[in-house]
Amino acid sequence: MNARTLYHSEAGLGITRHFMRVLYWTDWYLPSIGGVEVFSARLLPALVRHGHQITVVAGHHRTGLPDVTARDGVDVHRFWFHLALAANDVDRISELLAAVAALTRRVAPDLIHLNTLGPSVLFHLESSRRSGAPVLLTMHSPVPDDAARTDTLCGRALRSASWVNCNSHAVRRDLCRLLPELADRSSVTYYGMDPPALAPAPRPRAAPRILGFGRLVTDKGFDVAVRAFATVVRRLPSARLVLAGEGAARPELERLASALGLAESVEFVGAVAPEDVPALLDRASLVVVPSRWDEPFGLVALEAALMARPVVATRVGGLVEVVENGTTGVVVDPDDPDALAGAMLVLLEDPATADRLGRAARARAEARFGWDRCVAEYAGLYERSRNIGGQNA
Repeated sequence: MNARTLYHSEAGLGITRHFMRVLYWTDWYLPSIGGVEVFSARLLPALVRHGHQITVVAGHHRTGLPDVTARDGVDVHRFWFHLALAANDVDRISELLAAVAALTRRVAPDLIHLNTLGPSVLFHLESSRRSGAPVLLTMHSPVPDDAARTDTLCGRALRSASWVNCNSHAVRRDLCRLLPELADRSSVTYYGMDPPALAPAPRPRAAPRILGFGRLVTDKGFDVAVRAFATVVRRLPSARLVLAGEGAARPELERLASALGLAESVEFVGAVAPEDVPALLDRASLVVVPSRWDEPFGLVALEAALMARPVVATRVGGLVEVVENGTTGVVVDPDDPDALAGAMLVLLEDPATADRLGRAARARAEARFGWDRCVAEYAGLYERSRNIGGQNA
C-alpha cells in the first residue's frame, strides 16, 4: 500500500508531502531512561504532529510494563527479545518472530526506521524482508567493529538499509571507513533540543557544584571524575561533585569516593526524570562529561549548554562536535584525572571565563542544535528513504 499523499501550496508553489505509516524499532523506550530513549520520546510525537503514523517496536526492560501502550499519539509494542535471545530459547524466539511478523502485516509500514544494531535486529531483519518496506537506519552508537562483515547482524542490517543516518560526523567517518559503499547513501543529523522553560540562574560560586550526569557505567568514565575531584577539593574544600544517574558501576564509584576520603563531598542522587534535568543543571557550576568510549554525540553536553553551563569533556567521538574547546567548554584527553582536574579548576577559579563559555555554549546550541531543525531533517529523511526504497524495489 502506498503512503498517503497530501497536496498543498506554500508561497504559491505546489508541494507534495507523504504522510507515512512508520514502524520505529528501538532497543528500549520510555520509561527506560537513556539518550536514545529520551530523544525518541520527543521526536516521535513531533513526527505524529507532522501527520505520520508511528508504531514503536521495543524490547521489554522490566517486568510490570504492559506489552502494548499508547503515549503521546504513539503506539508502543514491547517484546521480550533480549530475554529469549539470552536464554537461546528457540521456541520463544520463533513465537516472537511470528508476533513481530503479524504486527508488521497489521501496520503495513511505508517505512521502517531502525534505531538499534543490538541482538534484537534479528527480528527486524526477518520482518523487514517480508514487508518489503524501505529502511532508514539511524546510528545512535559507535560503529561496531564487525560492521564490515557480511555474516553478522550488524553488517546485514547496514547493507539492507535504504539510507543510513548518523548523529555525528565522527560516527559517519567510521561508518564510511568500514563500509565505503554507504558514502552515497548516508548523512548526518544532529540531535536537537529547545531551550527549557527554566531560565538559567547564576552559577553557584561560593560552594561550587560539579555535575556528572548519565548512566553510571565504566564507559562513561565517572571513576576518572571522582579521582580528579580529589585534586579539586584539596584546592576548593567547599566544592561538591554530584553524580546523577543509575548503573552497574554505582557501588564501585561509592567505594572509590569513600576510599579517597570523599564520602562527604560526593553526592549520588540516583535517576533523574527528563523533566527534572534543567533544574538539576541549574544547580551546577559546571558539567563534566569524562567518557572513555567514543561518544557518538553527547546529549548531556547539549543539555548543559542550553542551561548556559560550561562543560569539561573528553576528546572522544562526536563529543568534540558538541563542545568547542576554549569556546563553549574545555576538552581534555580521556582517562587523565590530572588533566580533568586542571580543566575543572581553571573554570572554578575563573568564574568570568566560565560564565563567558556558558553563554557561548547556549548561543551555539540554539543556533546549531535547534529542535525544529532536527524534526524537519528527520521528516526529510523519511521522504528521502521512502523514495530511495521505491527506486530500489
